[in-house]
Amino acid sequence: MSGLSHRRRLLVLGICCMSLLIVSLDNTVLNVALPAMRRDLDASVPGLQWTIDAYTLVLASLLMLAGSTADRIGRRRVFKAGLVLFTLGSVLCSVAPGLGWLVAFRMVQAVGGSMLNPVAMSIITNTFTDPRERARAIGVWGGVVGISMAAGPLVGGVLVDGVGWRSIFWLNLPVGLAALVLTARYVPESRAARPRRVDAVGQLLVIALLGSLTYAIIEGPAAGWTSPLILTCATVALLAAVGLVRYERRREEPLIDPRFFHSAPFSGATVIAVSAFAALGGFLFLSTLYLQEIKGLSALQAGVWMLPMAATTFVCAPLSGRLVAVRGPRLPLLLAGVSMAASGLLFAVFDAQRSDGLLLTGYVLFGVGFGLVNAPITNTAVSGMPRSQAGVAAAVASTSRQVGQSLGVAVIGAVLATGVRATADAGAFVAASDPAWWIIAGCGAAVLAVGLATTGGWAARSAQRTAALFEGGTVDQASANSRA
Repeated sequence: MSGLSHRRRLLVLGICCMSLLIVSLDNTVLNVALPAMRRDLDASVPGLQWTIDAYTLVLASLLMLAGSTADRIGRRRVFKAGLVLFTLGSVLCSVAPGLGWLVAFRMVQAVGGSMLNPVAMSIITNTFTDPRERARAIGVWGGVVGISMAAGPLVGGVLVDGVGWRSIFWLNLPVGLAALVLTARYVPESRAARPRRVDAVGQLLVIALLGSLTYAIIEGPAAGWTSPLILTCATVALLAAVGLVRYERRREEPLIDPRFFHSAPFSGATVIAVSAFAALGGFLFLSTLYLQEIKGLSALQAGVWMLPMAATTFVCAPLSGRLVAVRGPRLPLLLAGVSMAASGLLFAVFDAQRSDGLLLTGYVLFGVGFGLVNAPITNTAVSGMPRSQAGVAAAVASTSRQVGQSLGVAVIGAVLATGVRATADAGAFVAASDPAWWIIAGCGAAVLAVGLATTGGWAARSAQRTAALFEGGTVDQASANSRA
């Protein structure tokens, strides 16, 4: 695909960004609609958590399978299938008769979504082969997340207040259908030269690990942390994690290739992705409930309040892509970590919810941090890896994002549910949310520390050695890639 004209490459980038837009917009719009869903479906806080985590869990579990399958049978083919399933799942969500059905249809959405973002990133990586051009393209890709965050709360607020929460799922229909038509016409087919075989055991272990861990965290406050059910789930998660590591080390073509993690930048990008998106998931969950159920704002008013965070994410995402292209990932990662940690501390230490000025400042700081963090995660994950493994490498990065968001919603929701029970008292809510904001501040500190540790010279050398382990890899080729 590197021989495509500049116009054709831009068209491919635009189509891939459309898929990211519907997936990202779906998440941001859904958060604004949570209180309306809670009232209409008589849902509890854990029920709201499942409307988010059922999607992100399935997505995280299948991303690596989707990436390797796309490398094997064709990236355009898998991408088109994902668009069909995601659009169909959205239509089903809009007519869900109850909370259980909504959660089930969100899982259908997630199966389609798992075939979109990592495969789209693989298409971009194989289309933009020049490291600087690829970094800019990834910056544009990250900017789409900013667009979704900017548009999502406002569009969602208008739809929820004017039509009802079910209308938020209608947004995906025209974009999904348009992307499907354009993909069939403009995106060329591509495959890996040496794709890997399906790893069914590894896939099942991933599902067992993520599912049991998240269930234990979400249901722990209600069932009791020492109840037989929660202890069983925790044991299953532990055994699945141990089994996954041991099994994948022995497999010739594993679902998660352990050699990827020999690269310090790649391992760092994975940890940073989990931390940053855990902070995002928790931040959106807390903010939505506070603005609408405690502060008493409508869905549209809550969207307007969250606009400064979304706008700064939109501005900083492409800026981060340019910084990565010119100076590498260290500076944007450090700035991101500082901004996200400062935002969490503003809420945890100074009770930013009690002051409109501090609340606005906290939202802006978080938006700056999150806007800066996405491009270096993606670029680091795919740089230094051969293009034949781009689908799997991008899928690991995407999986880390979804795992982080699932854990963020699960942990923050559990902390909140433990501290406050079905109350609209602002003081009780603020007090109960203090530990959650400390967790978000800790996630920002982790981005800062890991970003500092995995972007130096020794880290770059580890990426060079790792790239040489793969097909046709040489240290010279790896060196060229690692500078991306």
